[in-house]
Formats: sequence, structure tokens, C-alpha cells
Amino acid sequence: MPIVHVHIARGRSVADRQAILESVHAALVEAFQIPDDDRTQILHEHDPEHFESEKGPEFTLIELTVFPGRSLDAKRQLYSSLVRNLKRAPGIAPEKVLVVLHEPSLPDWGIRGGKSGADVDIGFRLDV
Repeated sequence: MPIVHVHIARGRSVADRQAILESVHAALVEAFQIPDDDRTQILHEHDPEHFESEKGPEFTLIELTVFPGRSLDAKRQLYSSLVRNLKRAPGIAPEKVLVVLHEPSLPDWGIRGGKSGADVDIGFRLDV
């Protein structure tokens, strides 16, 4: 149940914004083996004067909040898949992408009608 926040400068086309979200989701399915229908994504567009980076206007910040437990290899695969997918569509250069992964412990998740994440069977493996 990743929660995805993508931050970009305002001005990209609808097709580019959709491609960004599709690229991120595909990387999560591939690297973290989440179910294909497990999708919670928010794309934040910022006025360019409020979104600064030495990487320029194409800078893309991806913050992922995920259940803990993935291996370092799975994380490496995620980062690699993200930049590969984003380069393919919508054409974002890999060096323009920054990914930050947050992993709150299962008791820190309130899911499935207010239950602790530690108390539910989430339905997929975390130890990939």
C-alpha cells in the first residue's frame, strides 16, 4: 500500500503527468511486487518560483511511504526502474529525479477501517 507523492513544477502536459504516475506505479509493481490495483498516488504541481532545484525545471521529486521490509536489492531495483520508466515516458532525464523512501513501522499505519497495520494480513509479501 505505497503512498506516492510526486512533486513537479507546474506546466507539464496532461499526457506527461499521466505518464509520470504510470511510470512510478509500474516501477512499484515490478520492484516491490505490489498488486497492480494497489494505487494511491498524488501529483503535486508547484509554481516554478516555489519549486527550486539546481536540477532545473524538469526536476521531479518522488516521495514513497511504504510498509517496511523490502531488501536493499528491491530498493535498488525500484530506483533503477523509476528512472528508466521516467526516461522512457515522459522523457525525464535520470539525473533530474530524486527519490525518497519513507518506511514507517506497521503499527504506525491505520488501515482497513482503523486497524493497526500490525494487526492485519496485508495480502502480499514485504520481504522481496
